[in-house]
Amino acid sequence: MTDPRAATLSLLERRKPDATICPSEVARAIASDWRGAMPAVHAAIDGLVRDRLVRLSWKGQPLATRSGPYRIGRLGDD
Repeated sequence: MTDPRAATLSLLERRKPDATICPSEVARAIASDWRGAMPAVHAAIDGLVRDRLVRLSWKGQPLATRSGPYRIGRLGDD
């Protein structure tokens, strides 16, 4: 799988409903050069947030937008 949007949703689907994932997990799932894939992952996450398909948090606190370190979770899961 090379699509960061699809990879994000797939990784979340395989986790417990309240689990979160790290953006680097998405990058590692789509590319051997995961660091090089991070800009595409960040862009995909921005789109998923905009489309209200995922939520962002850091240390349990919700984030309105991607900024600094963050975790990705299913929308509506707490």
